[in-house]
Amino acid sequence: MNLKHTLGALLLAALAGLTGAAPNTDDFASDPAVIAFARDLEQRHAFNADQLLSQFAQARPNAKVLQLIAPPVSPQQRSWERYRPRFLNDRRIDGGVRFWQENELTLARARALYGVPEEIIVAIIGVETEYGRNTGGFRVLEALATLAFHYPRRAEFFRTELEQFLLLARENNLEPLSVKGSFAGAIGIPQFMPGSQRRYAVDFDGDNRVDLAGSTNDAIGSVAHFLEQHGWQAGQPIAVAARSAGEPERSLLEAGLQPSLKVADLIEKGIFAAVDPSSTVALIDLVSPGRETEYWLGFDNFYVITRYNRSSFYAMSVFQLAEQIRSRMPAPGGTSYGAR
Repeated sequence: MNLKHTLGALLLAALAGLTGAAPNTDDFASDPAVIAFARDLEQRHAFNADQLLSQFAQARPNAKVLQLIAPPVSPQQRSWERYRPRFLNDRRIDGGVRFWQENELTLARARALYGVPEEIIVAIIGVETEYGRNTGGFRVLEALATLAFHYPRRAEFFRTELEQFLLLARENNLEPLSVKGSFAGAIGIPQFMPGSQRRYAVDFDGDNRVDLAGSTNDAIGSVAHFLEQHGWQAGQPIAVAARSAGEPERSLLEAGLQPSLKVADLIEKGIFAAVDPSSTVALIDLVSPGRETEYWLGFDNFYVITRYNRSSFYAMSVFQLAEQIRSRMPAPGGTSYGAR
């Protein structure tokens, strides 16, 4: 075994203590659980199990994948102040303006068809992969197999995604071992998991295939379709800043990201915002240790963004990046659109 494989084996052994698994560096085809998985797919989806196992024989548990997925040993406190600059910076804003300008007709068509504003589509792609620049260098088959068979905490989820990936590859005539993505198996410009790609991705460039890695048009249409299918309400608000007379009741924050609180009731509890008191919202807290917490009211469209990534920080980054991009977009005549 060479030095690279030796170091990989040592890291896998160390990670076994974090994941509960006991991974090794043998190829997946020698793992009884993988063999059973392949036989099951043969029964349920008419795959050739031996062919699947020949592909698994060319992949091994990936130590880096387990390292990246594992919770930090000493987790940092949540901090909006630390999180926000990763996505709210001039590079991503200026890149978003360029991406919008280069894809203006496609974005307008997506908005007309699905009701999702251009700036939201652009911002999601900007947050996910910086407009297609960082789509991941892991072999998706190897990453998903590593997590499906050596990460017990979420093994069921990743086995389902591995199954979805193999179906996706067959449907699109892809060589499974050649597809690259994130360490968690997300694929392409918008970073769809395989199951989401099969359910929500669309052929938006009319070439009779869905290509989220190579087609910007397909990526744009698929993001818009995903949001529309999760309940996006065209022309409706996303979030509005709020102020609190004191620390809000814990129950209001624990009510979750899906709107369930009446603004009128929040006013009675000392939480104010420039919004119709009859509206139903979620109370969002953007905490930063040692600093005053920011409070926002999130509407249904804010909740829809969290279906892409179930984090209030993520959704707020998308919303604020979208607003910044729109404010810098030059309108006909050389002025800017301005935030809306």
